[in-house]
Amino acid sequence: MTRRAVCPGSFDPVTNGHLDIIGRASRLFDEVIVGVLINQSKLGLFTIEERIELLTEVTSSYGNVRVASFQGLLVDFCRTRQANVVVKGLRAVSDFDYELQMAQMNIGLAGVETLFMPTNPLYSFLSSSLVKEVAKWGGDVSAHLPDEVDRRLQARLRQNRA
Repeated sequence: MTRRAVCPGSFDPVTNGHLDIIGRASRLFDEVIVGVLINQSKLGLFTIEERIELLTEVTSSYGNVRVASFQGLLVDFCRTRQANVVVKGLRAVSDFDYELQMAQMNIGLAGVETLFMPTNPLYSFLSSSLVKEVAKWGGDVSAHLPDEVDRRLQARLRQNRA
């Protein structure tokens, strides 16, 4: 039986913190599916297709990671992918309150377990929103993103300013 897990998120953009969790999950499971959430009520900096492209590129060194988008309930996505575990990174105690509620709902709805991974302390403050905000005001976020993601982020911000 294949041990399959889902790492869900918006990944707008994918950060080194995301990659840390995905990479660690890839060592624990036979297959990891990075699930890119389509949230139609939220306009992202990158399109879903661009996020999938970037994630596919930056996870290509992991032979057991796939990337796919989803909308609706995470447990439904897990069911269609035959994954019974969700892997979530926790940056701080404040993340835990919300994530615990989600984990309890997921186990109750569909028997999907949640594995919480503490984020590497190097990335404990890092979020896509913070990266975008700092970059928007000219701050250097290159240490927090894969090179290609940083290049694309800078290009997108220049494009938006023009």
